[in-house]
Amino acid sequence: MFKEYTLQEALKLAIKTEKESMDFYRRAASVSKDERSKKVFDLLAGEEVNHLKAFFDYYRGGDLGDIDTYLASPPDKQSATHLALEQAIAADSHEQKALEIALKEEKACIDFYTILVKDVVDPLVRKVFETVIRETQGHYDMIEDEYMRVMTMVHSSDQNIYVRE
Repeated sequence: MFKEYTLQEALKLAIKTEKESMDFYRRAASVSKDERSKKVFDLLAGEEVNHLKAFFDYYRGGDLGDIDTYLASPPDKQSATHLALEQAIAADSHEQKALEIALKEEKACIDFYTILVKDVVDPLVRKVFETVIRETQGHYDMIEDEYMRVMTMVHSSDQNIYVRE
């Protein structure tokens, strides 16, 4: 059974989720040896900042401080996502593992935001959630393509070439 959230609770949770994702992508980019993967992680980190800011615009709680201070705050090193990435870095399989973790996290965000948005009455906030859901699906697709490239699988743009009739 899912917990029912007030709008402000949902926004705060979304802000924290986006911050965790931003921190994850920044860390993944910082240790990536593959230039293309590094660019993908950097791009994703920037987009998570945009999502966080969009949610922050509607958040009325003062407990997170101002946006700049919150963005600059240290990552939650006890989060499951952070710990999984650090383990992947230690095992020197971080690009592959980071992409696998990212796929799971983006899917979880899509699922969670889809549940949250059902109870959002404010049309402007609803639009923010719906936009973030669409953009997060785009992140998932981008990560999936990068994962296939890193794993030397067939890239989605080449699939028609390799499919036998």
